[in-house]
Amino acid sequence: MSSLRMLLRTLAVVGLSAALVAPSAPVRAEPSVADLTARIESSSAELERIVESYNKLTEEIKTNQTAAAGLHARIGPLEAQAAQSRAAVGQIAATAYKTGGLRTAEAILDPAGGSLVDRLGTLDQLTRQRQQQIDGYTADQRALLDQKARLDATLAKQAAQSRAVVKTKKRIEQDLAKLYEMRRAAYGRATEAPVKKPKSSGSASADTPDAPAVSGSAGAAVRYAYGAIGKPYVWGAEGPNGYDCSGLTLAAWRAAGKRLPHNAAMQWSSTSRVSRGELRPGDLVFYSGLGHVALYVGDGQVIDAPSAGRNVLKRKMNMMSIAGYGRVR
Repeated sequence: MSSLRMLLRTLAVVGLSAALVAPSAPVRAEPSVADLTARIESSSAELERIVESYNKLTEEIKTNQTAAAGLHARIGPLEAQAAQSRAAVGQIAATAYKTGGLRTAEAILDPAGGSLVDRLGTLDQLTRQRQQQIDGYTADQRALLDQKARLDATLAKQAAQSRAVVKTKKRIEQDLAKLYEMRRAAYGRATEAPVKKPKSSGSASADTPDAPAVSGSAGAAVRYAYGAIGKPYVWGAEGPNGYDCSGLTLAAWRAAGKRLPHNAAMQWSSTSRVSRGELRPGDLVFYSGLGHVALYVGDGQVIDAPSAGRNVLKRKMNMMSIAGYGRVR
């Protein structure tokens, strides 16, 4: 009996030891730095596509707002002109009514006023001219009001789309925030540290360090891009303290006196196509189905605002699939 108790006691001790040593649940390996970086880049790429969609809507809304303002300015004078013409015709009718009867007949039949046909024709012609003016002004006003109604509908639709894009962007930013926390655990910080370098003001200064000697407006754009190196990616921004991809190319060429829209796909449409062999510093390189754009600076390299959490940098232009090349007109 004592030997049985000894056996049971031994088994209990062994079981307890095993329970203490063995984990209660499978241990999950922490994601590696490479895994975290890949997940951050994937989410950043998705966010950039949404940002570029938002930028496109913003550009279209600005264009339509300008058109709507122009229509408002034109409608006002037309309304005044139409009202003036209607008043003039109304005055003709009122005068004819007030001076009707015998006096009107005498005025019409007065030989000193010319023949009756001539006088009736003159009155009819005056009335018809006034009515033609009213008809013309009314038609113009109706057309303009119709255009304004279409523009208002477009603006309302785009405003709704912009709100939807912002909502989606916020959701993705929340996902990025979680990934950035893991990146902080891996690297010690959520985003890349700003690069401090002399004379990197993001301007078109000829003294920008490392900028190649490029003449003309393209040179001004290239120097600006070099000056922006190290500044953070900021969605929807076009400088001077941060940029998204199309915001950087916009700002660089704005420093050269050229205007580009704040959207990669729209910049594609507003530039001339060139081949890879024809590339010159200042040309634009488009990527990922026109979802990303960079400024070519020569020697197979571009400067771009890569993605959320990163800084403007110079790198090889083959960092992702190239959609084509554009030259600013």
